[in-house]
Amino acid sequence: MRSVEEQLALVTAAAVAPRPVRVAISEAQGLLCAEEVVAERPLPSFDQAAIDGYAVRSVDVRPDGPGDRGGDAPDGPVALPLVGQITAGSRQPIRLQPGQTVRVDTGAPLPTLADAVLPVGWAAPDGRQIVPTRTVRTGDYVRRIGDDVQPGDVAVRAGSIIGPAQVGLLASVGRAKVLVHPKPRMSVISVGDELVDVDGRPGTGQVYDVNSYALTAAGRDAGADVHRVGIASTEPSRLREVLEGQLVRSELVVVSGAAGGEATTRIRQVMAELGQIEVNRVAMHPGSVQGFGRLGRDEVPTFLLPSNPVSALVVFEIMVRPLIRIALGKRQPMRRTVRARTVAPISSVEGRRGYLRGQLMRDTDTGEYLVRALGGAQGSSTHLLASLAEANCLVVIDPGVTAVRAGDEVDVMFLAQRG
Repeated sequence: MRSVEEQLALVTAAAVAPRPVRVAISEAQGLLCAEEVVAERPLPSFDQAAIDGYAVRSVDVRPDGPGDRGGDAPDGPVALPLVGQITAGSRQPIRLQPGQTVRVDTGAPLPTLADAVLPVGWAAPDGRQIVPTRTVRTGDYVRRIGDDVQPGDVAVRAGSIIGPAQVGLLASVGRAKVLVHPKPRMSVISVGDELVDVDGRPGTGQVYDVNSYALTAAGRDAGADVHRVGIASTEPSRLREVLEGQLVRSELVVVSGAAGGEATTRIRQVMAELGQIEVNRVAMHPGSVQGFGRLGRDEVPTFLLPSNPVSALVVFEIMVRPLIRIALGKRQPMRRTVRARTVAPISSVEGRRGYLRGQLMRDTDTGEYLVRALGGAQGSSTHLLASLAEANCLVVIDPGVTAVRAGDEVDVMFLAQRG
């Protein structure tokens, strides 16, 4: 029986990131930047007002300015003639003369000689002039040329995740497209003569195809670009045709169903014709029996997962998801893990690492993590899909532990947040 670490090392060694592609910045969110984006122009490219107000020479409203008014604000009715207005986007140059002011909107270019903006609330309008009620210093409420980015600065670094701020920076430096690591393309196939699609009605001995839908969702959650093939025939020639088609279009293929038992033989024979595939027992539960190999001309990483939905999702979480995250260029491909104290006993299978669904909570007084297992308690089943839907974590039990007492500490792996 292969350990989880051995199987995971085998899987992650096969990770290959898709070649970088250039996409519109509107399509780049969530992807990894594959180039150093260097600014060619300063940002902002001109001195501009950072607030609605009045462009002034600070010396004209300083206590020690003309008239030496003293104090925190000018004394007496010292008025500045209002000689114009500049709106955001204006291209009309205006030169400010000593003792004058111009009304400016946020983002408007400052007139020549202005070195500060007096906020609207700091001045009393008086016809075609204003009376400052407070003072400003040079540079107050002004965004200077290059305050954000200077020419030659790296606006977005290679290896950084492109989020809303990065998209904004790309737009601000005039980049319409950016080189990114694209999402790996993943195909999901279900096999099994017992399967019926969700728009059908199962007959005797038949069940709905849960896995192709659940694994497609899990793949998208991990960051892959997923194509759900659905149910494929187990007839060898037809199954081979489906697999060959997906191997051409994908960087990753997931096949669920019949990872153990007689039905495995037919599927493995077809896969063996397309490359190397191994079906082994891995020292974990649920999902001990699983397959992995590299198929097709491009040696595409291909997984064979159990038919049981819970087992398939757990194996996907532990084995497939890290491969997707590595292909995306993520520095931390594994889920975050914390230590938590159990609130009830948990049982596990001897000799296998347990990945049991659980609900993670936090003590509001101490900040300590607490966890309640939804599977793995005495007499419970590890194959109930409903309890997996309620879980927000996986409780990780070491292979040498068969029983965890209430109050013991265990490792807990975060799942996707709900709500």
